[in-house]
Parts: sequence; C-alpha cells; structure tokens
Amino acid sequence: MPREPVIQSSYAIALTFVVYVLVVIVIGVVAWRRTQDLKDYILGGRRLGRWVTALSAQASDMSGWLLLGLPGYAYAAGMEAGWLLLGLFLGTYANWKFTAQRLREATEAYGDSLTLPDYLERRFDDRSGALRLLSALFILVFFTFYTSSGLVAGGRLFEEVFGLDYAWAVTAGGLIVVLYTFVGGFLAVSWTDLVQGVLMFVALIIVCVMGVSAAGGLDGVAAGMTDVDPAFLDPFTDAGGDPLSVIAIASLLGWGLGYFGQPHILARFMAASSAERIPQARRIAMVWVSVALLTGTLIGMTGIGLLSSPLEGPDAEKVFMVMATLLLHPVVAGICLSGILAAVMSTADSQLLVASSAVSEDLYKGMFRRDAGPGELLWVGRLAVVGIALLAFVMAMDPDSKVLDLVAYAWAGFGAAFGPVILLSLYWHGMSRSGAIAGVLTGGLTVILWKQLSGGLFDLYEIVPGVIASIAAIVIFNRAPRR
Repeated sequence: MPREPVIQSSYAIALTFVVYVLVVIVIGVVAWRRTQDLKDYILGGRRLGRWVTALSAQASDMSGWLLLGLPGYAYAAGMEAGWLLLGLFLGTYANWKFTAQRLREATEAYGDSLTLPDYLERRFDDRSGALRLLSALFILVFFTFYTSSGLVAGGRLFEEVFGLDYAWAVTAGGLIVVLYTFVGGFLAVSWTDLVQGVLMFVALIIVCVMGVSAAGGLDGVAAGMTDVDPAFLDPFTDAGGDPLSVIAIASLLGWGLGYFGQPHILARFMAASSAERIPQARRIAMVWVSVALLTGTLIGMTGIGLLSSPLEGPDAEKVFMVMATLLLHPVVAGICLSGILAAVMSTADSQLLVASSAVSEDLYKGMFRRDAGPGELLWVGRLAVVGIALLAFVMAMDPDSKVLDLVAYAWAGFGAAFGPVILLSLYWHGMSRSGAIAGVLTGGLTVILWKQLSGGLFDLYEIVPGVIASIAAIVIFNRAPRR
C-alpha cells in the first residue's frame, strides 16, 4: 500500500549522527600523528592492506550518488536504470582487472610517483612540464565540480533530516569533511573510507530488504511499478513509454568507460602495500559493488509503488532518505542516514586530497619550488584542501543542483582526459609524450565542448565522444619510436 513520505527528525537520529562524526574526527586525529611528510599525506606511505584498498576505492568511487543519485534515477526511470547498472559493474571490474596491479607497479617503478601527473611526467620523460601542468589543471577543474556534488548531497541530507536551511546544511557537511581531511590526509581518508564503506553497505541492504518486504516481495515491487506506469518495467523504454534510442543506451553504458581515469580511485591502487594484494582486493571490491549497485537500484524501484506522494525533480534523489525514515525505527534510520553522510564524505575527502596533491606536488613543487621541503609541501597541501573546498562550496549553493548531473560531468571529464592515456601508458611501450599530451588535452576539451551542445548526436553522454577523441589523438600524434 502506498505510504506518505515523511522525514522523521528525532534525538535518536541526531545522536547517531553526532557519534558518527566524532568517530571520523578521532580517526583524523590518530592519522595526524602518523602523517610526517607529503608521501604520507597523499598516499599514506603506500601501506594500505587489501580490505582498506578495496573498500576505500569503492567508497570513494560511489559517493553520495550511490544513496541519492542512483536510487533517485531508478525511482524516476524504472528498469531503464539497468543499463547504467551494467555499465558501472563492467567498468569497475575492468578497472580492477586491467589497471590496478600494473599502475601500482608502474608508479613505484617510475621514481615512486605520488600523483597521476607525476607518473605521466616520469613515464614519458616530459622535461618541459607541460604534461604535468595540463593534467593538474584538469584535475582541479573537474574535481571542483565533483566535490561540489558531494556538498550538494550532504546539504540535501542535513536539510531534510534536521530542517536546516540549505546553505547552512551545505556548510555543516562541508566543514566536517574539510576538518578531518585537513588534519589526517590520506590515512584518515582511507581509514574512514573503510568504516564508511561498511556503513554504506549495511544501510543499503537494510533499506532495500525492508522496502521489498513492505512491497510484498519482488513481485510486489513489479506490481507497484506497473500500477504507476507499465513503462517502468520495460528496460527498452523510458519512463514516458517511448523507446530508448541507441544514443540513450550507449550513454548509460558509457559510464563504465570513466573508471580508468578517476584519480581518486586510481590513488587507492597506487597506495596498496604491494601489487600482490590487488587480486585479493579486487574480489572484495566486486562483492561490495555488486550488492551496493543492486540494492541501490531496487530501493528506487520499490519507492515507485510504495510512496503515495510522488517525489518530483531534484526531490527524487531523496527516495533513500524517505524510505529509511518511513520504514525503520529512528535509531536504525539514523544509522542508515549516516550511510548517506558516509557516502558523501568518503568521496568528497578523496577528491579534496587528490586535488590538493595537484596543487602541492604538481603545481607548487613541480612548476615553482622544486626544492620545497616535506613540511612546506605538507602545509601547502592542507591549505589547498581549504581553498578547493571553498570553490566547491560556492558552486553547491544552488539548491536546484542535482547530484547525478554534477557527478556525470566530472566523471566524463576525468574518464576522457585520463582514462585512455593511463590505460595505454601501461600496455603500449611505444606511446610517446606528444601522444599523451594530445590525449589528455583532446579528451578533456571534447567533454567540455560537447557538454555545451544538445540535440541529435549531441545528446550522447560526453564521455563516449571524449574517450574516442582521446584515443584517436594519442594514435595520430604519437611520434616516438617503439622502445
């Protein structure tokens, strides 16, 4: 039976949030004591075990969109979301299988590189600094959008649960993330990601199981979708009943192409204690992501028939929150809603950290002060966290922003600018500096320009033409003899 969407605010939920925030701050303080230099701050001294590597990579990957954007999309589109699910699953597996171990080995072999721009500069012996500078600039641009999506997600959570004004809600979530990222760096981010990954996993399962049970099982979920609109059950039509075009399906599957170029995910591969740990971490990660994607999608689909008052526009992304507070005891609901905060924090902190490394290691040291000491670089990195967070905060002030839209743009930018270059650099020994520069520049600019166009072919998700253009540029402009 359809139910009214009501957000409960109670002392139990508030207390759960307070306890959770205190835990991550304590982790940040402990990590502070173990952070001695920039290598510790950026990669945690390359000492992550298989569990931390796996769950930190997946938690930082999925972000607030896993509990907000994905259920919201499934709620608004029904079975159409299955194409997105398939693309993400295949992309996750391919990234762990073909990138993780080789990148861990390559970044250590090429001068113990701490960042992707640092690795690319050493891999292609780019003494001009052009490749490092170009890569760092794209990282700063797209991570500002990505971090903004996390602040929007946090704002949605605090706004609805505690009744805060949207601006104050965004401010509260942002301050928490900046505090422990500033203090503890990569170790704090990775350790909290382990906790957050477990919390997200549990929250998704609880809300999904309770939702499916309230709907009367999977048959009840399907019946509820049919009662609202039979088109929700057809993966080859959109929510309005119109056939999905090839462009629409390719756009949804194309999300999987983005994994090879996401700096905050690749950093986890680089920080693993050894390349031999990667296959074990991959198995853990694939179990986590399979369950997370499936339950997140089911939550959205269950809400179609279960909620009597439709959630429209940006409010569709609140379906997880509504389902949790509607079906669960306030204490359990508080734990599940903390999962949203965990999802937001686990990605926003990783993005801030990678962006700060682009400032400290790639711009400040790489371009201006090559003789900068470890302590100086550490504080430049910490100050960069604050600066980038402020830019993202300004962008997040628009209450009509949609988490999935912001994530989609940044995801495409990274996937096209870095994915082909990173992947080919690991497998093509004859790839040259000119090819790498052309690939990064062409992929990133194609995404930026394609995003401004619409209609016909330009409705294709910008990551697809971006990746194709990047690969073509690498091949065309490659001039180095095979080594």
